[in-house]
Amino acid sequence: MSMIVPPPPAADRDQEARRVLNRHKLFATGLLLGMAGLTVGSYWLPHGYAAEVLQAAAKAGFVGGIADWFAVTALFRHPLGIPIPHTAIIPAQKARLGQALGRFVGNHVFTEAEVRRTLAQLDLAGIFARFLSDSAATRPAAQAMASILPRLLATIEDGRARRTLARLIPRLAGGPGTGRIVARALRTLIEGGRHQEVFGFILGKAKLILAEREDSMRRAIEERVREQGGRLVGWAMGASVARRVLLQVNGEMDKMEASGSDLRAAFDEWIRREIARIEEDPARAAEIGRAVRGAMTHATIQAWVWDVWSRLRVAMEADAAKPNGHTVAFLEGALANFGAMLEADPGTRARLQRAAESIAASLLPAAQTRVSGFIAEVVAGWDAATITEKLELRIGRDLQYVRINGTLVGFLAGGVVYVLLRAAFGPVAF
Repeated sequence: MSMIVPPPPAADRDQEARRVLNRHKLFATGLLLGMAGLTVGSYWLPHGYAAEVLQAAAKAGFVGGIADWFAVTALFRHPLGIPIPHTAIIPAQKARLGQALGRFVGNHVFTEAEVRRTLAQLDLAGIFARFLSDSAATRPAAQAMASILPRLLATIEDGRARRTLARLIPRLAGGPGTGRIVARALRTLIEGGRHQEVFGFILGKAKLILAEREDSMRRAIEERVREQGGRLVGWAMGASVARRVLLQVNGEMDKMEASGSDLRAAFDEWIRREIARIEEDPARAAEIGRAVRGAMTHATIQAWVWDVWSRLRVAMEADAAKPNGHTVAFLEGALANFGAMLEADPGTRARLQRAAESIAASLLPAAQTRVSGFIAEVVAGWDAATITEKLELRIGRDLQYVRINGTLVGFLAGGVVYVLLRAAFGPVAF
């Protein structure tokens, strides 16, 4: 297995760049001095055509080298320390340079096309899938998410959030789709036969209440008979009528308990008909939604909901604090399932990639502005010596090639121009 060698520190990189720059400077300066020496030496040669060509070429090479030396030096400092106008350009214009560099990076490097291309090359779905398939990684992630849960729950307890939810929940619960949700829930109860259990539960509660209040109901019936038939009739028949009424009611309720009773069948038929009506009639579905919304806005219902929420919150916070609690286990399983889905489902991978690109594209304008401003601030904050040194270390070697090429091209061009002028006009001064 090959070992990854870390990059050298910035100070070492600058030192190496400085050595390379000095080496190229020495070469370019030596070439310039060589042209100067060749120019002077050409006057010591015997007079003739070759000496004249060499003299013209050496002069042109020396002049070209001097001109390029001046141009390169003027970028970073005053040539020979003389404050000639329009020299030391970079130190004098570092603020404008930083702004221009920032705009260039923001508008031409940090573009939407480049960001999308980079994200596509990263294969975010593959990175997430590999990360989530490692239990050693998902466990700490799940614990970190669980530790955030109490703070998220606390935000709901904020006064403004609570008032917003108090207005929002009834609207959501009483929206146009509430009726269809209620219908689906009732149909699920019917298909499982649970509606009859609910009916039996209500019936049992009604019988219990009736048994507990039988004496008061008997007295109420006797009073009613006395009011309608007079004292004599009430005295003679009141107790008998009350007893018969209660016996009849209890008898009918006993019949209802049987699984095949007519009332149970009628209840089953009624609830199925009501479900079909809710599913098929938008007006009825809207009516159910309004009823649910009205119930959810009632002060008693809201107090009950917040009481349930408070109890649930305490339980969730206590469980989230446990390293091996149900919350951590649930989050860990959810992360693992998501990783498996990314690994197996190309559609999910594509949706994740599109979502990442969409988020990056929406954040890009602000990011471009921040990057441009950041670069401009950093460059403007550098002192003149720092920015001169940093830029010269990065591009100075290439600029020394400009000096070298200018010297050599001047030498060749000077020789060619002299030969052409001599051929056209005879001996000429050059």
